[in-house]
Amino acid sequence: MAACPPAFDFTAAMRGLCDDVCHRVPEFQHVKMDQVAVTFAQTRRRVLHGLQAKLTPLRFEEGRLVTRRGRTEWTVRRIFDGDREVLYILTFYLPRFFDLPFREKLITVFHELYHISPDFNGDIRRFAGRYHVHSARHDEYDREMGRVADEYMAGRPSARHWAFLQYDFETLQSLHGQVIGVRLPVPRMVRLPAARSA
Repeated sequence: MAACPPAFDFTAAMRGLCDDVCHRVPEFQHVKMDQVAVTFAQTRRRVLHGLQAKLTPLRFEEGRLVTRRGRTEWTVRRIFDGDREVLYILTFYLPRFFDLPFREKLITVFHELYHISPDFNGDIRRFAGRYHVHSARHDEYDREMGRVADEYMAGRPSARHWAFLQYDFETLQSLHGQVIGVRLPVPRMVRLPAARSA
């Protein structure tokens, strides 16, 4: 009887890719992947215009633990992996993410990593002006991430880091029997007591 192939651990594979990107690409060398949780969420609908991935910061502006909205102060539940505090959650939406072409998958990874603040303080990278998340033009943001992704591939990184992005979800399942990974819910904001907010 033939042995069953090992299940494909998506989050381990994606962490390996992100580790390599952050090691090789100057734009991401401030990122400490041991403080970034890599997770996945399951999508119900297979539509390309849906959310493919997202980065969740676990701090507020400038890395603050507390933010004020009106007269109320809020914080976020802190997450630890052993003694290390997790500052970001990087979530991919499966199987939808795998419906993208290879280059678009890679750009999506770079797009989300670039949201991490250059100060790596749990906040996002903020651009000047009203459109502080993606700058004034979202297409220019993605075009720049395409350029950086192409430079990464031109450096001939080992295929063991990125080869899994060549497949669609069904192919991965057929090759490995099962796609597994870490699932981590995004922590909710917590309202601080009124006495502190006064």
